[in-house]
Amino acid sequence: MRGVADVRWWRTAGHIGRSIAVWAVSTATMLVLAGLLPDFRLQSPDGDSATRTAVTAACGAGAFGLLSAVVWPLLVRLLLLVPALVLGLLVFFLNGSLLLLALYINPSGQAEAAPETAVIVAAVMSAVASATGAALTVRDDEPYRRRLHRLAARGRRSGPPCPTAPGLVCVQLDGVGHDVLADAVRRGLMPTVARWLSPADGTLPAAAAGRPADGAPPTHVLTPWRTDWSSQTGASQLGILHGSTFDVPAFRWYEKDRGEVMVCNRPTSAAELQRRAVAHTGDDGLLAVDGASRGNLFSGGAGEQALVLSIAIRRRGRENRSRAGYFAYFCDPANAVRTALGFVAEVGREIGESTRARLRRQRPRVGRGGLYPFIRAFATVVERDVVVAAVLGDLLAGRTAVYADLVAYDEVAHHSGPNSRDADKVLQRLDRALALIARVAEHAPRPYRIVVLSDHGQSPGETFRARYGLGLGDLVRAGCGLPVPRRAERTRSGAEARATVRAALRRPERQKDEQHGPGRASEPVVLASGNLGLVSFPDVPHRMTKEEIDARHPALLTTLANHPGIGFLLVRSAAHDGVVLGADGAEIPLARLDDEPGPLAAFGPGAADAVRRTHSFPHTADIMVNSAYDPADGEVLAFEEQIGSHGGLGGAQSRPFLLFPRELSAPAEDGAEPVGAEHVHRVLRRWLRELDGPQVPLTAAAEEERAA
Repeated sequence: MRGVADVRWWRTAGHIGRSIAVWAVSTATMLVLAGLLPDFRLQSPDGDSATRTAVTAACGAGAFGLLSAVVWPLLVRLLLLVPALVLGLLVFFLNGSLLLLALYINPSGQAEAAPETAVIVAAVMSAVASATGAALTVRDDEPYRRRLHRLAARGRRSGPPCPTAPGLVCVQLDGVGHDVLADAVRRGLMPTVARWLSPADGTLPAAAAGRPADGAPPTHVLTPWRTDWSSQTGASQLGILHGSTFDVPAFRWYEKDRGEVMVCNRPTSAAELQRRAVAHTGDDGLLAVDGASRGNLFSGGAGEQALVLSIAIRRRGRENRSRAGYFAYFCDPANAVRTALGFVAEVGREIGESTRARLRRQRPRVGRGGLYPFIRAFATVVERDVVVAAVLGDLLAGRTAVYADLVAYDEVAHHSGPNSRDADKVLQRLDRALALIARVAEHAPRPYRIVVLSDHGQSPGETFRARYGLGLGDLVRAGCGLPVPRRAERTRSGAEARATVRAALRRPERQKDEQHGPGRASEPVVLASGNLGLVSFPDVPHRMTKEEIDARHPALLTTLANHPGIGFLLVRSAAHDGVVLGADGAEIPLARLDDEPGPLAAFGPGAADAVRRTHSFPHTADIMVNSAYDPADGEVLAFEEQIGSHGGLGGAQSRPFLLFPRELSAPAEDGAEPVGAEHVHRVLRRWLRELDGPQVPLTAAAEEERAA
């Protein structure tokens, strides 16, 4: 008993010592700032002694520290209803207000600061105090553990004790292809991933893979998997979390029966897609039992949600706590200030990098002005910090299944290129986020298995418009004999971060943004999803056949199929059910694609199956258009303004990765690659069962059979 009491006494003494040290450093920081900033003073106008000035600084620093510890979390809780991005911008104002309050209640009554100066002083003091506290506790796991506990929005779970069986944490690195990840590890950009991997996998040289410092064997295995034709987050994540990619032909498509353009990253569309998937599979999703969904398009049936797009249109209540994830990060003023400063720095970095690329006349290149620097900063700083903090809270709460999406790489690669220096820097930061998650998992109340995966890759290449001087919509209008505008509207980027920002700001959805070309009901609706294009005729209630299209627009299919920037077309056929069209009159029925791939030969194995499956969807467009693909350099031609794109067939976009612990079973038999997001969903369910996780029946019938 005496030994325990001694330990407690030393811990208490350590806490007091660290608090005094942070207070002293904060006091010194305030004195330095008072000497540097003209509108911030700690003395009366007539001057004070050095001792009184120091006492004033000490009182002010102490009051500011207490207010930050007590008042700041309450303010953040009250502001959970404020849009996330607005809350981030309010950080400086709130922190400065706390400093002014601390100076006001200072017993000396001598300290004062201009409001704009108070913002600067508060930001610097918060950052210095956080850095000092972290430095003092770097060798002490117990304070570190308690600091991490405070990141959790609601702390530990209420109810029965946490199970001892391992939990599963899935971190999605949005848009990172298998080859990009392997190359980043080889070049030393991702040391955390390198420590997990083994050169025996055949993907990494021994020098790059490395081994943990303690000599333990590598812990993870890396394998690629293959997407459907629609290689984008909407289809892949819906399949992974809800087990169905049925009737998701692209990132955006026109539904004739509803007269509406569906867009995967639009909140109303995401909610509808999730509803359809649940109805199709008969269960709520991968995370339905004791799960958490962080930063995703879909909830996966999780009870704990943060930054989930499919619930962004619902009112906040007990059943919808998606915004509580912000509290997990912003409740610490130092974290909030650091994120805000990082946001500003990232905006400046993007402006500098885009200017450099323009001055160097870099090719390919797309426009990166307007709001894009702010969208990039949101994706690479704010979204990352909030999602990672939410995951840390989930680990410390002992939740069974966690799925989180980090969109930073995808957003940057769209505009800078998947192999650019900008993208490399993002990969380095993502690796540090994985290291933090792994470290916190060691302090969790239960063991965790960490799975890292991606939803798709990205294929490089210039845009269709840059190569040929016209967009897909212009080409379709020309083939239909319609006038082509001199300055056609550019397609909007399909990056996931745009919708996340719009949801965070709670701006109303804009339906017309996604519809390109049609001015009247008889004109075609032309939509783009990376290098996949979709052409629909809204005045025809059914999916048109090749024969009907030829009768209406005799030159259209020939114009598209023979264009050098187009790889192949898929259309319905009255004679053959469905046909693939290519250059020089190539016309291959779907039933003969395996023996005679024709235009699909360049797209590799699995292309025929992917095309046939999409043909079976009820809402497949009248004409599905896949851009040309050059196997020599892996380049495609995006129909959107992107130099790194995904959404169709061709190259690295269809080859994401799955990085999983060795103690889990192989994703597929005989070392084969998993095919399709639905397969990945089944693999994750199996791993949950292996870890003795939740047993969620696939159908109601299965539940009844199990009960019997």
